[in-house]
Amino acid sequence: MRKWRLAHNIRRPLRIAVIAVLALPLLPYVVTPFYAVVDPVSTVMLWRRLTGARVTHQYVPLARISPALSLSVIIAEDGRFCSHHGVDFREIRDAIADADDLDDLRGGSTITQQLAKNLFLWPGRSFVRKALEFPLALWIDLVLPKRRILEVYLNVAEWGPNGEFGVEAGSRRAFGKPARDLTGYQAGLLAAVLPSPAKRDAHAPGPGLRRLAGLYQARSGRSPEAAACVRQNR
Repeated sequence: MRKWRLAHNIRRPLRIAVIAVLALPLLPYVVTPFYAVVDPVSTVMLWRRLTGARVTHQYVPLARISPALSLSVIIAEDGRFCSHHGVDFREIRDAIADADDLDDLRGGSTITQQLAKNLFLWPGRSFVRKALEFPLALWIDLVLPKRRILEVYLNVAEWGPNGEFGVEAGSRRAFGKPARDLTGYQAGLLAAVLPSPAKRDAHAPGPGLRRLAGLYQARSGRSPEAAACVRQNR
């Protein structure tokens, strides 16, 4: 009887642990609908706070972000943001055709996929993360409106080299002004920072960053689909 009780006492927490591990991948799908009204933080922000690293973050609604920034980010990161359903399979096909390895596949990652990574996954590149990212992006697009997806992304993306998260912190660090006051060129600089905020600095941009900013600013004036997307989601 004593051995049976001992075995029972061991098996019970083991079963609970197994159930918890199996349920963990489902947690993002349960949590995501709440982000329609709850302002989330990213996994990187949480990790930095847990380890005592610097985090500067101030959540601001989309109405308090310059439309020029939203437009530049859509042009730079995901030109078909308003027309796909979280994953741009056409862009992925083109990116795979042009890529030599996994490091070249960023062009196939939508804003929604990047949001899925920021909220629930980890930095870096791996096929495992991509496999988890795809269904999460489809789910996020299904349960959250485009406007909310864009707003959350702009507020949780990393925008600076020293723990600046969200466009408000990025704008104040780079230009000393709130995100609502960004000019078209400044918006282009911040959009150009997104792929590598630890290495690219909008506060002291080099020639390459300035060239990208000018390119995004120029494209903003001749991208009616992206401009309509921003107006639709203001």
